[in-house]
Amino acid sequence: MPDHVLYSFRRCPYAMRARLALAASGTRYELREVRLADKPAALLSASPKATVPVLQTAGGTVIDESLAIMRWALGTRDPEGWLTRDDPALIAVNDGMFKHHLDRYKYPDRHVSEPEVHREHALGFLRDLDAWLAVGGQLCGSVPGLADAAIMPFVRQFAAVDRDWFDGQPFSFLKTWLAGHLASDLFDRVMHRVAPWMPGDPPTIVDATELAPVILEG
Repeated sequence: MPDHVLYSFRRCPYAMRARLALAASGTRYELREVRLADKPAALLSASPKATVPVLQTAGGTVIDESLAIMRWALGTRDPEGWLTRDDPALIAVNDGMFKHHLDRYKYPDRHVSEPEVHREHALGFLRDLDAWLAVGGQLCGSVPGLADAAIMPFVRQFAAVDRDWFDGQPFSFLKTWLAGHLASDLFDRVMHRVAPWMPGDPPTIVDATELAPVILEG
């Protein structure tokens, strides 16, 4: 049977959370890293949206929403029970209000925005996360789950805009949570660097099992 194929971009938070769920589920797939300035025709054919991530399953189904990829992967296999630690409402705020302000904070030239204004608007969400994390250390208790993996890449991106400023904020629980996820073996596995995919390239296979995640190039 052919492998599933994931079109991805290493630093994209949406693609990042899809890869986290695929790794947590132990799903084997072919990774096709996309150069966003030169998107391959195969990606455009699979999904006219032309945004990453896009998963083309071995059966031919195309899933082009990151949360749908996460839930598909974990619905197939969920050894750590991530689906039991989901919070659709909290994720919706992250993907809506927080992402809106994050984009205008990180890319003020692109959006013709005042970055400090949008940074201030985003702080309310970070305060809420810090309060949630004070209870159990993770967003849905004491063990990481889908909600953590879905939101963490966006907090990571926010923190990286001005790391010194972020480190000076009084979000001790949030900063501990973020640092723990960034230092995890799981995160290290999904951030492996690969060259952008071109038609005819040998496949880069991600073989993510519980015990021995391996990336095979060629």
